[in-house]
Amino acid sequence: MPARSNRAVARKASKPAAKAAVKGLGKLPEWDLTALYAGLDDPAVKRDLDRADRYSIAFEEDFKGKLAALADGPAPGKRIAEAVKRYEQLDDLLGRLASYAGLIHAQDTVDPVRAKFYGDVQERLTGASTHLLFFVLELNRLDDTALEAAMADPELGHYRPWLEDIRKDKPYQLEDRVEQLFHEKSVTAYSAWNRLFDETIARLRFKVGTQSLAIEPTLKLLQDTREDKRKAAAQAMAVTFKENIRQFTHITNTLAKDKEISDRWRGFADVADARHLSNRVEPEVVDALVTAVRAAYPRLSHRYYALKAHWFGRKKLPHWDRNAPLPKVATRTITWTEAQATVLTAYGAFSTDMAEIAERFFKNNWIDAPVRPGKAPGAFAHPTVPSAHPYVLLNYQGRPRDVMTLAHELGHGVHQVLAAPNGPLMAPTPLTLAETASVFGEMLTFRKLLAGITERKQRKAMLAAKVEDMINTVVRQIAFYSFEHKLHTERRKGELTSDQINALWMSVQHESLGPAIDLRPGYETFWAYIPHFIHSPFYVYAYAFGDCLVNSLYSVYERSNQGFAERYMKMLAAGGTKHYSALLAPFGLDARDPAFWQGGLGVIETMIEELERLG
Repeated sequence: MPARSNRAVARKASKPAAKAAVKGLGKLPEWDLTALYAGLDDPAVKRDLDRADRYSIAFEEDFKGKLAALADGPAPGKRIAEAVKRYEQLDDLLGRLASYAGLIHAQDTVDPVRAKFYGDVQERLTGASTHLLFFVLELNRLDDTALEAAMADPELGHYRPWLEDIRKDKPYQLEDRVEQLFHEKSVTAYSAWNRLFDETIARLRFKVGTQSLAIEPTLKLLQDTREDKRKAAAQAMAVTFKENIRQFTHITNTLAKDKEISDRWRGFADVADARHLSNRVEPEVVDALVTAVRAAYPRLSHRYYALKAHWFGRKKLPHWDRNAPLPKVATRTITWTEAQATVLTAYGAFSTDMAEIAERFFKNNWIDAPVRPGKAPGAFAHPTVPSAHPYVLLNYQGRPRDVMTLAHELGHGVHQVLAAPNGPLMAPTPLTLAETASVFGEMLTFRKLLAGITERKQRKAMLAAKVEDMINTVVRQIAFYSFEHKLHTERRKGELTSDQINALWMSVQHESLGPAIDLRPGYETFWAYIPHFIHSPFYVYAYAFGDCLVNSLYSVYERSNQGFAERYMKMLAAGGTKHYSALLAPFGLDARDPAFWQGGLGVIETMIEELERLG
């Protein structure tokens, strides 16, 4: 059973967490994790860890080496379905423990007590799940005809989407003991390096003037209205990253080699093939996306940044001004109450059901919003397990972009709630569609806000912010993908120096950002803090996939919204039970059609054209 992706959460939560009042923002919510466990010392944690061990061993004793006989015996569908149901129950149990440990750790990654708890739970779960590895391997060794006959029974037929999905991995499976070795050593291999990266990032401090800041408030300064603050933040990042670059280089080299070993043993040809397989997307579709976006760089990012430089009265912008607020446009802090109302109103105008689900996150303390020392940077929505509910982590600081991030993560949360009834095995959505609901939620919120703005400067500022977000989502993420592809390809030839990685980074940044962005000394190390390179190699193209997909979906919605919301909610509720092509068919969309990507990119281009008209 593959380990769940889990990052993030609270030490003592026997009652709903108190809301933290933050100056200018109002009361920010903190997680109440009691839906999982009451705290680190909750006896239920030990009870469930012991159950995980005991039930996993019993499952192995009952079914290992016996699936072929079940398939050939009487009532094969019912008997195999019994095994799948027990496997699914174990998946939920192990997932609950993993989710809680991950969320606890993300809430304060530098707390040694939480770090130990996180590490201990990971080790226990790896040990327990070792006894479950045989199951998928044996299912995939069953004869196609025998399995098809067994699925004629409705009990097993219910799991057809999952069974057909796992059989796509069949060509890349290894002998059982090798799979077991890979699985057990994950604790001391990529999982350990992931944890080291997280804890290193959380401990870093950046000296900006007289302040010593963590990474989140430092990144916030890159969007400050004062250029001296933006410059100081960028230079502080460059100094700190340079001081720690050997460690980041070592982590990156180690994880890239770890991936190369796994890919080689499994028989993946291209460095990104394993990700494409896990995403259930054809490599040629990703290649078409990447080709379309790279060809559009001059029409999108190059064009926009030249326009932005003109607004600043320059020919080029230093890299620390890339996301700077527009000059002579007032900015304000958005309180948490206003952010909540903005997103829920936008969601409600589209679908009352969508707004009702999103509102649960606010009412029930499913969100952890304040910035705190040691807290995981960025934002995410963690699905946990279907028997519980998702949680959202933010680092809310009152910026307009923070409101968009809230809309984004709540989109994930709504998706996860809707998909949960499919059960632990079929609720998870491939990454190609995992970003659809989140980006669509952002688009709903943006369009709602834009519709209420008539003043030219404010409209220009809002459009510019949205274009920058879309460039960051599409252009920047495809540049990230290109960087990863180059890095992993070069790593196959031998270990890379920091200078080599820096050079690869700068090559894709120059290509994607264009001549209007002046990449000053120090920027060459900015690859070091991107967590996706560490936690989910090649994940990043899912953002571009999702953004272009949402642009196309929204165009369908604008042309004819009759029944659209109902079809959209059904698409989200499908979870992982259908291929993305089947889910897009009711909207008349086909990602294999080159025009599909051009249509999505055209939405960004249209916004840039409006900005040019606004002057």
